[in-house]
Amino acid sequence: MTILRVQFSLFRWVTALVFGLLLVSCQGSEEEKLHEQLTAQHEDETRETIEVPASFTAASAKKLNHQLDSIFHYLHKKKGFNGTVLVTKYDQVMYKGAFGYADFRPKDTLSTETSFQLASVSKQFTAMAVMMLKEQGRLNYDDSVQQYLPTFPYKGITIRQLLNHRSGLANYTYFSDELWPDRNKPISNTDVVDMMAKHQPKVYYQPNTHFDYSNTGYALLASIVTKASGMPFAVFVQKYIFKPLKMDHTFTYSKDLATIAGKVATGHTGGRRERYPDYLDTVLGDKGVYSTVDDLYKWEQALYTQKLVKKETLQEAFTGSRPEAKKKEDYGFGWRIKQLEDSGDTVVYHAGLWHGYTSYLLRNPKDHSALIILSNVPNGSLNYLEELRRFLYPAKQNTATLAHKN
Repeated sequence: MTILRVQFSLFRWVTALVFGLLLVSCQGSEEEKLHEQLTAQHEDETRETIEVPASFTAASAKKLNHQLDSIFHYLHKKKGFNGTVLVTKYDQVMYKGAFGYADFRPKDTLSTETSFQLASVSKQFTAMAVMMLKEQGRLNYDDSVQQYLPTFPYKGITIRQLLNHRSGLANYTYFSDELWPDRNKPISNTDVVDMMAKHQPKVYYQPNTHFDYSNTGYALLASIVTKASGMPFAVFVQKYIFKPLKMDHTFTYSKDLATIAGKVATGHTGGRRERYPDYLDTVLGDKGVYSTVDDLYKWEQALYTQKLVKKETLQEAFTGSRPEAKKKEDYGFGWRIKQLEDSGDTVVYHAGLWHGYTSYLLRNPKDHSALIILSNVPNGSLNYLEELRRFLYPAKQNTATLAHKN
């Protein structure tokens, strides 16, 4: 009997080992399959091009560069702008600059290679991860959240509603203040889902009845990416977005930021006091990506190609979702959509504000231009964005008037 028991135990151990190896092998195969599917798209870099008008000459480009340099030096000296900027037109960099300090205490000077927390500009990367997985058949926009997060307690909410900010869910950055007991312990995306399952915070609206900007929705999307891809969200975006685009100074939040990608700007209050990360910084999806203006230029340019997703897939990110009347702007997947006041051009953009950082990225497909601004002192200096937009995209009659005056 003893020999039989030993033989049986050995048989069970060998069986478990073989099963485990098969499971790991299957998981590895799944990851390899996903990698092949996602990287295959990179081979197609069909680029959307735009014709540069004859009126846009080397002289006019040089003039624009000087004008922008004057504007940002003025904003730095008179309005307290502290950060980096990059402006493009017809896919070419027209102006790039850095103003002020990455950290005021040691007087550490900013450069355009300094990384900043992107705050809500991070949402466009989360949306892209979802779109990539949708193309590969690993999720559908109209799937319920429960299909990927079984303990999620609210019925009738879909991935599409999370993308469009139409879920009606309470903001985790608010209810965590009440429900998370130890502020010294970082909170994860899984913790957010667990809190919602346990405490079921009251929703703001029923799903798909209102647009209500939701950090919770994008934190949930990051968890869905993790489930659908079989790898952590941070690994997915690094492997399939940042690395293929050679965004070498772009990464998600980590406790040891400085060792990841070189110089990282320190967040500050309006009074230039250091603003340190807290227990909420470890939640990803709604925020948590760090990048530079140069890397964001690479990202913005990639959206004129099919390196990440097909043109048809990307177009939905720039398609409005708000049926409400009299709206001034709309929202797609991780992008706001707005018609500019003067020029009438339809642009897509996003801004962000989080723990001492402000960010802004605007794209105008009409002339393949972009405005990228990163700051680590949210002192209201970005209140002048409207004036800057009007300078870059004036009304036609204003352009004619300026040309006549000059």
